[in-house]
Amino acid sequence: MPIKRLLKDERTPEEIELLDTAFNQALNLLGVVDRNDPLCDMVARKVVEVGAIGVREPREIAKMAVARTGLR
Repeated sequence: MPIKRLLKDERTPEEIELLDTAFNQALNLLGVVDRNDPLCDMVARKVVEVGAIGVREPREIAKMAVARTGLR
């Protein structure tokens, strides 16, 4: 899963779970089923970016990450 690969710094298990949930929700919003799709990497990066600004609601992170991809 790309999101865990991107989390190289120290994160709590709760933060990892939050970002992982947001990542999966973002992929669902985009209709991405194949987790090997190159789009997953871009979405994962956007989820990490949004998480870094302090948003703590997975659904909100997902929506903001999708918006930052420019695909919706």
